[in-house]
Amino acid sequence: MGKNMQLISLLYVVEFTMVAFTLLVVDGQRLIESPIVRLDIQTNQVTMSNGIVNVTLSTPYGFVTSISYGGVNNLLATQNVEKDRGYWDIFWNRTTSKRARKKFLENNFEVIMDTENQAEISFKSTWNASQSDELPLNSDLRFVMLRDTPGFYTYAIVERLEGWPLVYIENLRVVFKLQQDMFHYMAISDERQRIMPMPVDRETGKVLDYKEAVLLTNPTNPNLKGEVDDKYFYASDNKDDRVHGWVSSTNPPVGFWMIIPNDEFRTGGPYKQDLTSHVGPTVLSIFVSRHFAGDDLVIKFQQGEPWKKVIGPVFLYLNSNSSAMDNPIILWEDAKRRMNQEVASWPYDFPVSEEYIKSNQRGMVRGQLLINDSSMTLVSASNGYIGLAPPGDVGSWQRENKGYQFWTKTDAMGNFTIENVISGTYNLYATVPGIMGDYKYTFDVQVTPGSSIDLGSLVYNPPRNGATLWEIGVPDRTAAEFFVPAPPPEYNVHVYQNNVESIFRQYGLWEQYSILYPENDLVYNVGTSNYSKDWFFAHVTRNIGNKTYISTTWKIIFDLEIVDNASNYTLQIALAAAQGAKLQVRFNDEKVVEPHFTTGKIGGDNAIARHGIHGLYFLYSIEVKGNLLVNGTNTIFLTQTIATNPFQGVMYDYLRLEGPHQ
Repeated sequence: MGKNMQLISLLYVVEFTMVAFTLLVVDGQRLIESPIVRLDIQTNQVTMSNGIVNVTLSTPYGFVTSISYGGVNNLLATQNVEKDRGYWDIFWNRTTSKRARKKFLENNFEVIMDTENQAEISFKSTWNASQSDELPLNSDLRFVMLRDTPGFYTYAIVERLEGWPLVYIENLRVVFKLQQDMFHYMAISDERQRIMPMPVDRETGKVLDYKEAVLLTNPTNPNLKGEVDDKYFYASDNKDDRVHGWVSSTNPPVGFWMIIPNDEFRTGGPYKQDLTSHVGPTVLSIFVSRHFAGDDLVIKFQQGEPWKKVIGPVFLYLNSNSSAMDNPIILWEDAKRRMNQEVASWPYDFPVSEEYIKSNQRGMVRGQLLINDSSMTLVSASNGYIGLAPPGDVGSWQRENKGYQFWTKTDAMGNFTIENVISGTYNLYATVPGIMGDYKYTFDVQVTPGSSIDLGSLVYNPPRNGATLWEIGVPDRTAAEFFVPAPPPEYNVHVYQNNVESIFRQYGLWEQYSILYPENDLVYNVGTSNYSKDWFFAHVTRNIGNKTYISTTWKIIFDLEIVDNASNYTLQIALAAAQGAKLQVRFNDEKVVEPHFTTGKIGGDNAIARHGIHGLYFLYSIEVKGNLLVNGTNTIFLTQTIATNPFQGVMYDYLRLEGPHQ
């Protein structure tokens, strides 16, 4: 016998907020279901609500002006003007030689979907040729609220049409600024969590070598006195940045979290570093930037070049638990659980825009990657990062900034499956910890909707011309294995919860080179020196006083029993970062005018100043004629020649001398 069912919509006030519920009547019994999603459109604003969270945006501009949750009327910074609380923005210019101009992405308001289960609204901005001084870019910002969901989603469709003028885009991001008297605890990862300074502490502190770094001289929390605050302390690699945010000091505590479920829409691949959360309190998701990379990651559109890309969605997740009053990690752990749910749900099925590609329109690529290096035996490329990115040269993925990228990790046997790939033509790239260089598959990979491509077993032959005579470091694209000093004594060590110390994310580490080597530069003796103790993490300039800096020359001393003068040897130098540097290499003759090798001027990642242990990766295979070497003791001279400031230099990833070519 069928049941008599009837749906009735109810509307009443809960905690001064209108909440709409669905009343399900089954055979005369009244069963209240969860609150429905509701849009409240007024003259200058629109509010999305679902009985859990209310989000108010200004119209027609699309600024997020209020987020209420957990009994808190507004989590956002009410002391700020409305356009400085939650927003999308972009930094752009017509040339890289001028400071980028900031533009908020906003304009016309439109309701895309308004049902009991989902609301999606749009704020569009359209460029035309009469706007010659405006950013030549169309944008469509979307905000989505789902039923039973403690938070909301946001994404953007950005587009250039054919024939539009040249433009450079330096930064594209979404920003949320929170109540500063409410949010004090920040979490970036399991290890990187702590009570943070207040904005006023930066205002009363001492600005150091650059404006982002401030010594806390009289902080509101006396435990932080003597520390340095710098937003770059909290940068993360794309591959490690899935969730970050803040926990409030209210009762009960509220967590405000940025969840980035996938990296396909971010530039630079898995090792690209960028900002996360920092003092403000500020929560970011950055999709395009030059941070830790320089001009290589600025998107440079030429005259007439068309482009379209969907950025996001990202998820703003809110949680609360009274037990977190004395233990904010409770909310962090819950945020991680929610993050895993969002990652598993990618690609989402709810965005209404046809530009957002759903799972049934995507393809899959699988295979196995093996390594053929110094032995005749193939070994599995375990725990490597392997991905599809727009066609380019070997390693070009780290500088790629216009298309989509799809990455995964290989398992212990080198097997990989790259799922949910948008249709297109790609190259397959890989980088494997412990193996020097970058892999690139020989052929293009053409992905079509629903395709499942099995590439079989692939073999990576890393750069090598001869047997290893000696090596320094570990090929992992970072300088983390080398000696990182304690910060200068005038700065307290920057620590996280439970006294966890971030070894290289400390201010002033570059200054310590001149302290450790006041007159003579670093000398490394192969066979007796230990790179974790005797190889400074960054080859920087020497400060000789009065803000005067000089170039530095490091020496590698090694013995060769028998040199084949008629053969060529190879010096492999992999760099983890470079900033305005020129590295020159000489063999057994420091005074020779013309170096045997020079990189030329390279690098703009600023990783030394910004406490990154890596930036962009460089690899140089230097041919060494046998007659440059001698039987017995040899010396390689590494000179970083440009010396106008303390931040110029390189970070080495790995060095290896190979015997005669085989």
